[in-house]
Amino acid sequence: MGSNYMTDPVVFLIDTLFSLYILAVMLRFLLQWTQADFYNPVSQFLVKITHPALKVMRRFIPSVGRIDTSSLVLALVLQILANFAILAIKGVTINIVGLTVLSFTDLLKMSLDIFVYAIFAGAILSWFAPGSYSGASSLLYSLTDPLLNVCRRLTPDLGSIDLSPLVALVLLQLAKMMVLPPLQELAGLLS
Repeated sequence: MGSNYMTDPVVFLIDTLFSLYILAVMLRFLLQWTQADFYNPVSQFLVKITHPALKVMRRFIPSVGRIDTSSLVLALVLQILANFAILAIKGVTINIVGLTVLSFTDLLKMSLDIFVYAIFAGAILSWFAPGSYSGASSLLYSLTDPLLNVCRRLTPDLGSIDLSPLVALVLLQLAKMMVLPPLQELAGLLS
């Protein structure tokens, strides 16, 4: 019990700080990929806090079409560093391949969670402030509309009731249940 007294707060701080910055990098990547408004204040904030690291990485890692590969590599490297630090503090050893698979799995989970929370937030906004515009709501819709448009084609037209958020949430949850556990198991086998 004595060893957890100091390790738990340190692990919490490392996980929180890394997760917040990785979230900013992933949001920048996703908003850029979905061609959200670059001049939106939230987009500008994400650009400003991620630009220093990405500026260096873009010298060596070019984009592939609309995919900002330097953002993805930065997010993966940061997740690997965070997982390595946390596992080292806990006294767990893992090889680089297992650590990479574990970190990739964590990033995939974060991406799916971003979409889940964005869909929930967009649905709540549409209930309480239908038709209103704000910078945040604009980004939410830019992020979720490509997925919701696919779901709208899969669902029957029920007039004024849009079931696409529900379908998208079910599909995202299924993806989390079917994709993440095998990757986590693979990371455990490779360690």
